[in-house]
Amino acid sequence: MQLIVHQLGELFLQAAPTVLIILLFYFILRAVFFKPLLAVMAERETRTVGAQKASEAAQAAAAEKVKQYREALKQARGQVYAEQEAARKKLLEERAAQIKEARTRTAGEVSAAKERVAAELAAARREVEATVAQLSAEIARRVLQAPTRPGAPAGEAR
Repeated sequence: MQLIVHQLGELFLQAAPTVLIILLFYFILRAVFFKPLLAVMAERETRTVGAQKASEAAQAAAAEKVKQYREALKQARGQVYAEQEAARKKLLEERAAQIKEARTRTAGEVSAAKERVAAELAAARREVEATVAQLSAEIARRVLQAPTRPGAPAGEAR
Protein backbone atom coordinates (compact mmCIF):
# COMPACT_ATOMS: atom_id res chain seq x y z
CA MET A 1 0.00 0.00 0.00
CA GLN A 2 2.87 2.24 0.61
CA LEU A 3 3.88 1.71 -2.95
CA ILE A 4 0.54 2.95 -4.15
CA VAL A 5 0.74 6.04 -1.94
CA HIS A 6 4.27 6.67 -3.19
CA GLN A 7 3.13 6.32 -6.82
CA LEU A 8 0.22 8.63 -6.14
CA GLY A 9 2.58 11.18 -4.59
CA GLU A 10 4.84 11.04 -7.65
CA LEU A 11 1.80 11.37 -9.90
CA PHE A 12 0.70 14.47 -7.98
CA LEU A 13 4.22 15.93 -8.18
CA GLN A 14 4.32 15.36 -11.91
CA ALA A 15 0.78 16.81 -12.29
CA ALA A 16 1.52 19.88 -10.14
CA PRO A 17 3.21 21.90 -12.94
CA THR A 18 0.32 21.06 -15.29
CA VAL A 19 -2.23 22.14 -12.67
CA LEU A 20 -0.27 25.35 -12.05
CA ILE A 21 -0.10 26.04 -15.79
CA ILE A 22 -3.86 25.40 -16.14
CA LEU A 23 -4.66 27.63 -13.14
CA LEU A 24 -2.37 30.35 -14.49
CA PHE A 25 -3.94 29.97 -17.95
CA TYR A 26 -7.44 30.17 -16.33
CA PHE A 27 -6.65 33.41 -14.44
CA ILE A 28 -5.03 34.97 -17.50
CA LEU A 29 -7.98 34.02 -19.75
CA ARG A 30 -10.44 35.19 -17.13
CA ALA A 31 -8.73 38.57 -16.86
CA VAL A 32 -7.93 39.04 -20.54
CA PHE A 33 -10.79 37.28 -22.34
CA PHE A 34 -13.80 36.40 -20.19
CA LYS A 35 -14.11 39.63 -18.16
CA PRO A 36 -14.19 41.87 -21.28
CA LEU A 37 -16.45 39.37 -23.05
CA LEU A 38 -18.87 39.26 -20.11
CA ALA A 39 -18.75 43.04 -19.84
CA VAL A 40 -19.56 43.39 -23.56
CA MET A 41 -22.38 40.88 -23.25
CA ALA A 42 -23.79 42.68 -20.19
CA GLU A 43 -23.57 46.02 -22.02
CA ARG A 44 -25.25 44.45 -25.04
CA GLU A 45 -28.04 43.11 -22.83
CA THR A 46 -28.42 46.53 -21.18
CA ARG A 47 -28.58 48.24 -24.55
CA THR A 48 -31.06 45.67 -25.88
CA VAL A 49 -33.31 46.11 -22.87
CA GLY A 50 -32.92 49.89 -23.14
CA ALA A 51 -33.72 49.78 -26.84
CA GLN A 52 -36.78 47.64 -26.15
CA LYS A 53 -37.95 50.08 -23.49
CA ALA A 54 -37.29 53.00 -25.84
CA SER A 55 -39.17 51.17 -28.58
CA GLU A 56 -42.12 50.56 -26.27
CA ALA A 57 -42.06 54.22 -25.21
CA ALA A 58 -41.94 55.30 -28.87
CA GLN A 59 -44.86 53.00 -29.69
CA ALA A 60 -46.84 54.39 -26.77
CA ALA A 61 -46.05 57.95 -27.90
CA ALA A 62 -47.02 57.08 -31.48
CA ALA A 63 -50.27 55.52 -30.25
CA GLU A 64 -50.97 58.67 -28.24
CA LYS A 65 -50.25 60.85 -31.28
CA VAL A 66 -52.53 58.68 -33.40
CA LYS A 67 -55.23 59.07 -30.76
CA GLN A 68 -54.71 62.85 -30.70
CA TYR A 69 -54.75 62.95 -34.51
CA ARG A 70 -57.98 60.98 -34.65
CA GLU A 71 -59.54 63.22 -32.02
CA ALA A 72 -58.44 66.34 -33.92
CA LEU A 73 -59.76 64.83 -37.14
CA LYS A 74 -63.07 64.04 -35.44
CA GLN A 75 -63.32 67.60 -34.14
CA ALA A 76 -62.44 69.01 -37.56
CA ARG A 77 -65.10 66.85 -39.20
CA GLY A 78 -67.63 67.96 -36.61
CA GLN A 79 -66.73 71.57 -37.26
CA VAL A 80 -67.01 71.09 -41.03
CA TYR A 81 -70.39 69.39 -40.59
CA ALA A 82 -71.54 72.24 -38.37
CA GLU A 83 -70.40 74.79 -40.95
CA GLN A 84 -72.13 72.85 -43.72
CA GLU A 85 -75.31 72.66 -41.65
CA ALA A 86 -75.17 76.41 -40.97
CA ALA A 87 -74.63 77.12 -44.68
CA ARG A 88 -77.49 74.76 -45.57
CA LYS A 89 -79.82 76.48 -43.07
CA LYS A 90 -78.81 79.87 -44.42
CA LEU A 91 -79.54 78.75 -47.99
CA LEU A 92 -82.88 77.29 -46.93
CA GLU A 93 -83.79 80.54 -45.18
CA GLU A 94 -82.77 82.57 -48.24
CA ARG A 95 -84.75 80.26 -50.49
CA ALA A 96 -87.78 80.47 -48.20
CA ALA A 97 -87.51 84.27 -48.22
CA GLN A 98 -87.25 84.29 -52.03
CA ILE A 99 -90.24 81.96 -52.31
CA LYS A 100 -92.23 84.14 -49.90
CA GLU A 101 -91.30 87.24 -51.86
CA ALA A 102 -92.22 85.55 -55.15
CA ARG A 103 -95.56 84.40 -53.70
CA THR A 104 -96.28 87.89 -52.42
CA ARG A 105 -95.36 89.42 -55.75
CA THR A 106 -97.38 86.80 -57.64
CA ALA A 107 -100.37 87.27 -55.33
CA GLY A 108 -100.18 91.01 -56.01
CA GLU A 109 -100.01 90.41 -59.75
CA VAL A 110 -102.92 87.94 -59.54
CA SER A 111 -105.04 90.37 -57.54
CA ALA A 112 -104.17 93.17 -59.99
CA ALA A 113 -105.08 90.89 -62.90
CA LYS A 114 -108.36 89.94 -61.15
CA GLU A 115 -109.15 93.63 -60.63
CA ARG A 116 -108.30 94.35 -64.25
CA VAL A 117 -110.50 91.45 -65.45
CA ALA A 118 -113.30 92.55 -63.10
CA ALA A 119 -113.00 96.10 -64.44
CA GLU A 120 -113.03 94.82 -68.03
CA LEU A 121 -116.05 92.63 -67.20
CA ALA A 122 -117.86 95.56 -65.64
CA ALA A 123 -117.01 97.73 -68.67
CA ALA A 124 -118.18 94.98 -71.01
CA ARG A 125 -121.44 94.63 -69.03
CA ARG A 126 -122.00 98.37 -69.13
CA GLU A 127 -121.35 98.36 -72.85
CA VAL A 128 -123.64 95.37 -73.39
CA GLU A 129 -126.34 96.94 -71.18
CA ALA A 130 -125.99 100.17 -73.11
CA THR A 131 -126.42 98.38 -76.41
CA VAL A 132 -129.10 95.91 -75.22
CA ALA A 133 -131.91 98.39 -75.61
CA GLN A 134 -130.64 99.48 -78.98
CA LEU A 135 -130.15 95.86 -80.17
CA SER A 136 -133.56 94.76 -78.88
CA ALA A 137 -135.20 97.65 -80.66
CA GLU A 138 -133.33 96.77 -83.84
CA ILE A 139 -134.33 93.09 -83.55
CA ALA A 140 -137.96 93.98 -82.89
CA ARG A 141 -138.01 96.37 -85.82
CA ARG A 142 -136.58 93.80 -88.18
CA VAL A 143 -138.93 91.11 -86.98
CA LEU A 144 -141.88 93.35 -87.41
CA GLN A 145 -140.79 94.65 -90.78
CA ALA A 146 -139.99 91.31 -92.30
CA PRO A 147 -142.26 90.36 -95.20
CA THR A 148 -144.23 87.22 -94.65
CA ARG A 149 -144.19 84.54 -97.31
CA PRO A 150 -147.27 82.89 -98.51
CA GLY A 151 -147.78 79.44 -97.03
CA ALA A 152 -145.41 80.14 -94.16
CA PRO A 153 -146.74 79.90 -90.64
CA ALA A 154 -147.33 83.10 -88.86
CA GLY A 155 -144.45 84.23 -86.66
CA GLU A 156 -141.82 82.65 -88.82
CA ALA A 157 -139.94 85.39 -90.56
CA ARG A 158 -136.60 85.97 -92.00
